Amino acid sequence: MSTAPGSPEVPPVTLLESRFNQDDLPRLRMLVEQFANHQGLPEPRRSEFIVALDAVAVNAVEHAGGGGTLVLQRGNGHLACHIHDVGPGFSADVVPDLAPDLDGDTGGRGLWLAGLLTDELTIAAGPSGAMVTLAVRLPQ
Repeated sequence: MSTAPGSPEVPPVTLLESRFNQDDLPRLRMLVEQFANHQGLPEPRRSEFIVALDAVAVNAVEHAGGGGTLVLQRGNGHLACHIHDVGPGFSADVVPDLAPDLDGDTGGRGLWLAGLLTDELTIAAGPSGAMVTLAVRLPQ
């Protein structure tokens, strides 16, 4: 996320930090929706952001150790959601091609969908888990 030229970089403000597992996903969606609304993210962008973060959180539950940590922050005109898992990790060569395999398989679309629904998707992957960051611009 970058700031406008000449604008000072403002440290992000943490709005929510929560560990989660499968049972926590409905609560997390509700909390993030409330924070996003309070921060001024309008519909339908707000709902798209919730769908994107849900897709990434479900990936953490299903593929990366059963859960993770979600951190929601506001900074420099963006709302950012960081989802960190402690799964087995994956190598960076898996990350570049996020397009789903459309051969009838119903899986593999979470990161692709999250990338379509947000302004920025970054993935930091390593042997001890991954950090996926989703960000959307907030209205001026």
